[in-house]
Amino acid sequence: MTTPLFPSTQPQVLEPAAPPVTLLVVDDHTLFRRGLIALLGQDDGLQVVGEAGDAAEALRLAPRLQPQVILLDNHLPGVMGVDAIQGLREVAPASRVLMLTVSEDAQDLATALRNGAQGYLLKTIEGDLLAEAIRRAARGEPVVSPELMGKLVAAFQSQGAPEAPPPPPADAAAASGLTPLSPREEDVLREIARGASNKEIARTLDIAETTVKIHVQHILRKLGLSSRVQAAVYASDRQRTE
Repeated sequence: MTTPLFPSTQPQVLEPAAPPVTLLVVDDHTLFRRGLIALLGQDDGLQVVGEAGDAAEALRLAPRLQPQVILLDNHLPGVMGVDAIQGLREVAPASRVLMLTVSEDAQDLATALRNGAQGYLLKTIEGDLLAEAIRRAARGEPVVSPELMGKLVAAFQSQGAPEAPPPPPADAAAASGLTPLSPREEDVLREIARGASNKEIARTLDIAETTVKIHVQHILRKLGLSSRVQAAVYASDRQRTE
C-alpha cells in the first residue's frame, strides 16, 4: 500500500456556534445589577440586551427587546417581581422569566411559579451555575435553587401551591403494577429530589449527561409523571412513608 504524496486538503466543516441567549436584567440595586451584567458578559453564550431598575421599566423594555430570558429580582420598588411576572409574559410571550432574588420565602416561591416563572434562584448562586441555569431556562427547563427544593415540595403539597397535576402516591408504582425503577434510576431520582440539574447529576454519578436525560425520561414514564417537580414530590412522599 502506497502513501499518497499529497494528503487530503479538504476543508473541515465546523458547526456554526449557537447564538447567545439574550437577557434582560431587572434589579433595583445599581451596583449589583452592573456587577451581574459584567459577570454574565464574560460568557460568550450569554448576551445582556437591556437592564431595568423596576418592573415598570422592564414592562416598557421587554416588548421591544424580546429577550429569551428575563432575570427578575423580587424586591423591586412599586410592583414586586412576583407580581410583575404575568405582565412580562403578556408583553413578551416568548421570554422566560427567571427569578433571581434573596428571598427564601416559600410563598414568594409558590407565587412566582404559579404566575409563570420558569425558575427561582437565590442570589447566592455561583456564577457558572447561574449561567447554566439561564441556558436551561431558555430551553424551557424548570430551574430552582437546590436549597429551596424542600420548600418547593411543601408548596406543591399545600393549598397555596402552584397549579399542577398531583403526583401519584408513594406506593403508586407497586399498586398499579408499573415497572419499578432500576437502581441507577433510583439514584437519579434522589438527585432530582435534591434539585440537581442533569449536568450536576452526571458529575455526581459519573455518567454522561445524555444518559441522565434518558434516565429522567424513563423515570417520568414509569411513574406516570410529567415533570421533574412531580418527581421530587414523589420522592419526598416515598421517603416519608418508608
